[in-house]
Amino acid sequence: MALTLDEAVAQLGHRLSPKRRSAAARLRRLADPAAGPSLLDALQREVRDTRTWETQYQMVMALGACGHRPALGLIRELAQRPFEATMVYVALGDAIIRLSTPQDTAHPLRWCLEAGTPMLADGALRAVAMQRLPLDTATIDYVLDFLDPLAPHDGARFRAAAAAAGWTGSRVGEFLQGCAAGPGPTWPAQPPRPCRASTRPTPSCRDPP
Repeated sequence: MALTLDEAVAQLGHRLSPKRRSAAARLRRLADPAAGPSLLDALQREVRDTRTWETQYQMVMALGACGHRPALGLIRELAQRPFEATMVYVALGDAIIRLSTPQDTAHPLRWCLEAGTPMLADGALRAVAMQRLPLDTATIDYVLDFLDPLAPHDGARFRAAAAAAGWTGSRVGEFLQGCAAGPGPTWPAQPPRPCRASTRPTPSCRDPP
């Protein structure tokens, strides 16, 4: 039986990381703002242990899903830390967009792209795509300039293509045509494992469900 909100919140304090991860994943699915303060407290404890990166990933994603904006300061600070398990950056980028003001997507998106961390940018673009957030013309051009030098199969290009349905401008059509003509991203369904922060996403470093 699935955990209730109260049960999942209580389980965030379990001594075993898989139990805490399961609780965070459940709270991510529930997306109840009431879980936000407990998730933030749990994440502050969890980031002390680099071994529990998958649990950290789920907690960050849950905070974004819950819309707990008081977590934004910590999440932006974590985005500037070195993580060996770079999948954490994907969750951080996703949460930064979700927790920022909906009417101002441009500034947090640019912040993520300018950070120089590829998977932070990938997470931010994923959030834009998942929420179908509108972008102004200047920001669209900025994103396309960011994507231009990337390899055709780069996951960030796939995220942007998914988001581009509502974008306007002549460059958007050219970008989508290029994505259609090139190879798609290769993310096989195998368990993720930590990868070095200096690398791009690899088949062994995919997004946990």
